[in-house]
Amino acid sequence: MISPSIREQCASLLLAAEVQSRQIKAFIGLDGFVDEILHVVDKRESVESYRRLTKISQFAVRIAAAGGRSTNIELVAQLAKLGGNGPIMANAMANLGVQVAYLGLLGYPQLNPVFAEFARRAEVHSIGEPGRTDALEFEDGKIMLGKTQPLSQMNWENLCARFGQDKFRARIEAADFVGCVNWTMLPKMNDIWLAMLDEVCPALTGPRRKLFVDLCDPEKRTPADIGQMLKLLVEFEKYFQVILGLNEKEACEIGQHLGLAVDYQSAAGLTALAVKIQERLPISSLVVHPTAYAMTVTQGKACVVAGPFTPKPLITTGAGDHFNAGFCLGKLLGFSDEHCLLTGVATSGCYVRTAQSPTLADLAQLLRAWPENNA
Repeated sequence: MISPSIREQCASLLLAAEVQSRQIKAFIGLDGFVDEILHVVDKRESVESYRRLTKISQFAVRIAAAGGRSTNIELVAQLAKLGGNGPIMANAMANLGVQVAYLGLLGYPQLNPVFAEFARRAEVHSIGEPGRTDALEFEDGKIMLGKTQPLSQMNWENLCARFGQDKFRARIEAADFVGCVNWTMLPKMNDIWLAMLDEVCPALTGPRRKLFVDLCDPEKRTPADIGQMLKLLVEFEKYFQVILGLNEKEACEIGQHLGLAVDYQSAAGLTALAVKIQERLPISSLVVHPTAYAMTVTQGKACVVAGPFTPKPLITTGAGDHFNAGFCLGKLLGFSDEHCLLTGVATSGCYVRTAQSPTLADLAQLLRAWPENNA
């Protein structure tokens, strides 16, 4: 439980960091999606009115009942928006004041219109077409139906040809923070990381930068791919302060891959798992963000913070990416782990309530008006 005084400290630190945040430079990539947010209809009451399925379990029952018989399911589009872990995280960081450069799959040779507003907030470079996601939203989570074939365009050869290896290295060198996200859906990411470690990292000069990595549900990747990815993460620690971000499911999957006993039934069990994962992966920080709380482990020491949970979010797609943006901003501002987590849960908390990326002032307001059930 976080006291009101700790939240007030965090709010004051964020409001005081407006100038400092504008001096931070981030270079983020490498994916890109167009997300269509959809509701699943339970009962159609009229042309204009319907009741939606609010729980994933309800949807599962509907699907299971169709076995051997087929069925028709109606989806109602809510909005189309920029998607992908990278663009959502980068857009959130830009809205928090960070100078963001982005490289990814946002349309080629022309930028897809859904990324136009993002391109006004950040310096955007694209080398291919985006993937597409149908995001079925429920009150207790989401089901992401991805169309990922275009993501094969993100490979080292294409990156060098359409963006440039020297330019890529220069962008990293100019940055305080490098974000490399959506490993699972980018099939050539391990190859890109191998090339970075061989051809880019040894030539970097200046202080060790922070490198944030998000996996995006590695369940569908092979054990060999996951094992190579984890080894590469540890190798990056030679050049960067590596932060690995996981949600609850991803933490359990990585724990199982490492042969660890997995207990996710309680915050204490998940925290113990996170500590064991960092023991096996000697990187600077590990952060895990379930829906109701978040934790981080640095040098074997764990910190846990409850979030401003809401039972009826306006949107959930992108909540984890907003948490990552806030948490990493806290790290870049030199906050304590506790304040980093608070910044992360406040960023995602604002987002799920408004469907908009928050500002520093929005974060301070939520921290000072914390929901009573989280006091």
